[in-house]
Amino acid sequence: MKILAIDSSGIVASAAVVEDDNLLGEYTVNYKKTHSQTLLPMIDEVVRMLELDLQTIDAIAVAGGPGSFTGLRIGSATAKGLGLALEKPLIQVPTVDGLAYNLAGSGVLVCPLMDARRNQVYTGLYQFEGYQMRTVLEQCAVGIDEITAQINARGQAVTFLGDGVSVFASYLAQYCQVSYTFAPAHLNKQRASAVAVLAMEYFRAGNVQTAAEHRPEYLRLSQAERERMEAERDRN
Repeated sequence: MKILAIDSSGIVASAAVVEDDNLLGEYTVNYKKTHSQTLLPMIDEVVRMLELDLQTIDAIAVAGGPGSFTGLRIGSATAKGLGLALEKPLIQVPTVDGLAYNLAGSGVLVCPLMDARRNQVYTGLYQFEGYQMRTVLEQCAVGIDEITAQINARGQAVTFLGDGVSVFASYLAQYCQVSYTFAPAHLNKQRASAVAVLAMEYFRAGNVQTAAEHRPEYLRLSQAERERMEAERDRN
């Protein structure tokens, strides 16, 4: 089984090709460029370096949200375009699940933190039995205080990862009451290879969709939508 995976849900853009148990290639960038500038050239470079015939892939996996609204739309449009052109199925992997899978095999609770602004995070809680991931708390959009309170209530050691770590490190130092660590630099952001490996499990379970069916999962309204609703309430 060969899967092309992309993740542009956060500040990192990543593209990877995984075949069975082998990571054939991965291109990840986190440097001063928009995903509209980087994602397609990255995919093209991975395909070129691997001398890959895109008709030989079995599916296209995409981090389907939550995350940056613009980033999700770019990733979604890219995946849909490839799926339509190649007539390949899409596999939508929840963004937070994919991020958590970076720490597959961890012996402690895993808590991704994606900065959602206004002291909110996209997060979830996960545990691993070997490399099998178990969802303790499904991905959600909550306040940093709420997820910290849930972790404290569980009383388990935890590893945090994601772009929210740097944003909320001082808060965690003050309010997190359990033993915790932060994932190292090579594991603490989104990686398309993790999306691809999870997507293989989805594929085997028949959890696929057509390009036409795919829609990102935002989990909450965009800032523009929230501001419009607030303005409408003020007028009324």
